[in-house]
Amino acid sequence: MDTKLAQPQALEATAQDNINRIFDALDVSDTTRDDYKYRIGSFLDYSKAHGINNNSFLEYKRSLAERTDYSVSTKNKYLASAKIFLKELNRQGMLPTDITQNVKSFSQDKKHKKDGLDTEEINRLCEFIGQLPVSQENTRLRAIVALLTLQGLRQVEIVRLDIKDIDLISKKAFVQGKGRDDKELIDLHPETVKALQSYLKSNKVADGSLFQSRSNNHKNKRMTTRAIREIVKQALNQLGIEKTVHGFRHYFATTLIKTYKGDLLEVAQYTRHKGLEMLQVYNDSIKKQEDLPRYYNAFKGVSF
Repeated sequence: MDTKLAQPQALEATAQDNINRIFDALDVSDTTRDDYKYRIGSFLDYSKAHGINNNSFLEYKRSLAERTDYSVSTKNKYLASAKIFLKELNRQGMLPTDITQNVKSFSQDKKHKKDGLDTEEINRLCEFIGQLPVSQENTRLRAIVALLTLQGLRQVEIVRLDIKDIDLISKKAFVQGKGRDDKELIDLHPETVKALQSYLKSNKVADGSLFQSRSNNHKNKRMTTRAIREIVKQALNQLGIEKTVHGFRHYFATTLIKTYKGDLLEVAQYTRHKGLEMLQVYNDSIKKQEDLPRYYNAFKGVSF
């Protein structure tokens, strides 16, 4: 039954008044909260154009399914933002029905993630950064890329870092991992230490967040993951490297798997994966790539 639940204009007005209140009450990281707020606009635009009824959430999912410019992961993020928002509107009595029930997220296969950066691309990036003049912006880029490449940190882990979390003398750092409340102790690579020392000296950062925004609207506030991505993607684009920032973590994990000859338990100490499932996906990919010559040779002599 396609019963109309609310006028789209009324819902939009209600939404604008309650977006902050709804998402600010969630027990999630600041980065996740900001991401929800950013993505809810897509659903509000959809509801303004199509109205709100019992099938609106399902229809919104179908509209996302048609987007060829979004990955499955991105579609699920937009869907999650709308789902949380609608459930809270229902809980507060602003919508009479929870229209998100029995609507599943998009099925996502971890094996279909985009490829990470390879050694040649990393070497080109390092050479590019090494030739840049010393400046606040360039030392920041170098430090961020070092944390991505040599420590395998996630973007959210980088933005959560505070000055007090870093001990450059003992080459240690405390990192708040994905989905974790406690900070984990990690060892810093000597090149990471050098990059951080140069960054701190050039930027004169002595307290608070390790990476702080310089934009007029958010000056001296903690940088966002979106800002981290923009900084790194700009460098990648200049080199014609069409990879995501998450590709650094893929490079970090696969490099260690090759070095430790598939000993995933040893590798997990550095990647800090909760389980070995994702590392096994990386390991399987490495084995398949190494086996390709044998596969090609099996059909040697077949040509068209």
